[in-house]
Amino acid sequence: MPQTGPPTAVPAGHAPAATPVPEASANPGRWGRVDADGTVYVTAADGERAVGSWHAGEPAEGLAHYARRFDDVRTEVELLAARLAAGSGDPKHTLTSAKHVKESLTDAALVGDLAGLAARVEHVLATAQEAVESVKHARDEARGQALARKQDLVAEVEKIAEQSTQWKVAGDRLRTILDEWKTIKGVDRKTDDQLWKRFSKARDTFNRRRGSHFADLDRQRSAAKERKQELVKLAEEISESDDWGPTAARYRDLMTEWKAAGRAPKEADDTLWQQFRAAQDKFFSRRSAVFNERDAELVDNAKRKEALLSEAEKINPQGDLDAARAQLHRIQERWDEVGKVPRERIREFEGKLRAIEDRVRNAADAQWRKTDPEAEARAAQFRERVEQFEAQAAKARAAGDKRRAEQAEAQAAQWREWLAAAENAVASR
Repeated sequence: MPQTGPPTAVPAGHAPAATPVPEASANPGRWGRVDADGTVYVTAADGERAVGSWHAGEPAEGLAHYARRFDDVRTEVELLAARLAAGSGDPKHTLTSAKHVKESLTDAALVGDLAGLAARVEHVLATAQEAVESVKHARDEARGQALARKQDLVAEVEKIAEQSTQWKVAGDRLRTILDEWKTIKGVDRKTDDQLWKRFSKARDTFNRRRGSHFADLDRQRSAAKERKQELVKLAEEISESDDWGPTAARYRDLMTEWKAAGRAPKEADDTLWQQFRAAQDKFFSRRSAVFNERDAELVDNAKRKEALLSEAEKINPQGDLDAARAQLHRIQERWDEVGKVPRERIREFEGKLRAIEDRVRNAADAQWRKTDPEAEARAAQFRERVEQFEAQAAKARAAGDKRRAEQAEAQAAQWREWLAAAENAVASR
């Protein structure tokens, strides 16, 4: 008698098959039979079970038909196993498909290794369940990482919003964070919305702070522009001045004020600076030209005084004293007419001329002592010379010619010394 119990349960101790079951169509007679009345049976571990009937042809054809149906189910199971092995598709869908196959095996009209196929399905179910758990774990882990990353990004954005003053760097960083934010998936909607609100609030705070900063900067630069325009006007007003020292000092003060004014808008700042420098350069170029001309004149004067000194060195007061005095007097007059020499050579020239004057004066003193009869006449002559130079000095001062007045006074002083020596000579006779 055929057995009717469910042949698809995996026998006790039969581990889920990790390898494919054999195809039934290769040897259908191994797995079932067709009796004389056309009933088709499948052979199971606990006996036979009728799975259908065949009246359309030879019994072997009927058995092959049910074997091919078995192979179709077997192929479906192997596809599920291959999908799991390759890690393709959603393991949850694979698990659902494997459960459907398992349920269909309860009374399936198939001829083949039903116990092996059932074990193979159990293997697929176990593998799919593991894959589902693994995916779930991976998703939970990814969700946790995504949440942690977004929390870190929000914390960074909030810190930037409250503390950063590196506006460009911070702005670039916020854009980079936003781009990364959009790529992070898996955070639950409620939590994601809360984090996004914090992100947006922090970004708005940063934008307000940055906007306020640049508004203040614009006001400062506008004020700096106005101040620098005033400084340019002042610099241009004094660029024609010939009062070299005070004007140069004023330009130094204007430069200090320029630096203290701060930066104007870049284009205006560059233009104003060029105007300021042009006015400054104009003044200092004029001053340099005058100073260079003056320096050249002083150098030329020095050469002329060197020539006078060379001439004075040849004076011999031991011979004709009157001729020596006359020659020295002419040299002194030409000396004063020459004018100023470089500052660093003034002492040198004055010292050399004074030494020559002392030599002539000493010779005159010696002669006075030897020619007492003539001393009074000389004193009168010297007195006349003193009076003459004092009159020249007074006249020059009345005319406002300070330089010639000083020259006449200096010559009067020299003759006054000689007068004093002459008078002493007269007094000591």
